[in-house]
Amino acid sequence: MSSGVICLVNKGNHMSEWKNQYDKDGYYFPIQAITGEQALDYRAQLEAAERLAQGDPAKKKLMQLQPAAVLDFADEIARMPSIVNPVTEILGDNVLLWNATFFIKEPQSSSFISWHQDLKYWGMDDSHEVTAWLALSDVTTATGCMKFVPGSHTLDMVDHVDTFEEDNLLSRGQEIAVDVNEDDATHVQLKPGEMSLHHGKLFHGSSPNTTDDRRIGLALRYISTAMQQTSDLKPYAKLVAGEDNYGNFRLLDSPNGVLNQDDITVAYENIKIQ
Repeated sequence: MSSGVICLVNKGNHMSEWKNQYDKDGYYFPIQAITGEQALDYRAQLEAAERLAQGDPAKKKLMQLQPAAVLDFADEIARMPSIVNPVTEILGDNVLLWNATFFIKEPQSSSFISWHQDLKYWGMDDSHEVTAWLALSDVTTATGCMKFVPGSHTLDMVDHVDTFEEDNLLSRGQEIAVDVNEDDATHVQLKPGEMSLHHGKLFHGSSPNTTDDRRIGLALRYISTAMQQTSDLKPYAKLVAGEDNYGNFRLLDSPNGVLNQDDITVAYENIKIQ
């Protein structure tokens, strides 16, 4: 991993250099996706939306699980060339946003994410996927940044067990059923506006937030348009680069503002069929 922050808006030789590092390790960071000021503004928009949904746990959960479907600013982030261009360097010119999720750890929170592989549970027919994880707050070891095991993306899918631990931010507390040496892990520390990229088979997790500030990250899951679900279900996705010549997903337009009722209806439907 490079020690400096890299801005990867335009394709070129430099992008090939970082792509080689990504192929080797299964991840790359830090990448300057947006400015720190932009990150703080998006955080303010998120927290304003949270206040709007105050007293409605279902809407707050929807903002967490389907933000690009119900929050116009999350959709805007997902389509930014500074984020999408590096993704196309990995996946090719034709790319869908399959899903986005806010991962938020409140101050002094015991919430954590166990070691896992993303693609184990997504029901995809291949592994042409990359997650862009954008920091909207300081993301450090103390706030509970992600941890990656370099090179683990080259392994096959490993067995996982469902722990259903209360503080685990994963829906079933899923955890890989192999021992991970914490000394082998890379801590993915990011400043507001920086992002990391990681492969869907990479071993990764995170620890609790021991600070007095929220840890806020937006995970954007991108896939090649050639990918499809292994079931007969056909969920929604968003075309963010190139063309979709496969039709494996129903294409979703940008949301109509913040928590529009029509968008909410579609987002609930997508949760049921993903």
